[in-house]
Amino acid sequence: MSFIACLDLEGVLVPEIWIEFSKKTGIKELQATTRDISDYSELMKMRLDVCAKNQLRINDIKEVISQMSPLPGAKEFLYGLKQRFQVVILSDTFYQFAEPLMKQLDYPTLFCHNLVIDDAGRISDFKLRMNDQKRAAVKAFKALNFKVLSAGDSYNDISMLLESDKGVLFCPPQNVIDEYPQLTVSSNYAELNSAFDEFKG
Repeated sequence: MSFIACLDLEGVLVPEIWIEFSKKTGIKELQATTRDISDYSELMKMRLDVCAKNQLRINDIKEVISQMSPLPGAKEFLYGLKQRFQVVILSDTFYQFAEPLMKQLDYPTLFCHNLVIDDAGRISDFKLRMNDQKRAAVKAFKALNFKVLSAGDSYNDISMLLESDKGVLFCPPQNVIDEYPQLTVSSNYAELNSAFDEFKG
């Protein structure tokens, strides 16, 4: 039997980029994530509106990202996971954001989205690779006769977790736990490893 482990990026392996950017800029609206707003397109439109009003550009965000590091223990967790499973990162981040963080994680496979940036560095729009891409990827892997395990922390991970053969919430907020009691909850990487290994048998 072949297994693929699909992981969310922000909140599972690295800090939330927009929260870090909010801390840097002092703009509270940018603290909102998919833990707060379940509609990802609605969330991104709000973020881009805030950036436009405050004349924030791609290089302002990249400066913050360049100073970020993976969550404590994330690199070691990922290294160990890749020895037992094939691993794919399914994220709603953007390729323009992710490169410095992927480098620190030794370049795992990443499926995410793209930003539309004008010549002045303003982020004018975003292009989703496809709607509900996390669930679609899991469904495609299953069609290729893989068993799929997944982990995520937010509303935008739920369809991926439910589509997977084994879905695990990783350090989620209580509101997500309460709404999806059927999902296993892990509070650290050791518990996540145990949940995955128990399913694999």
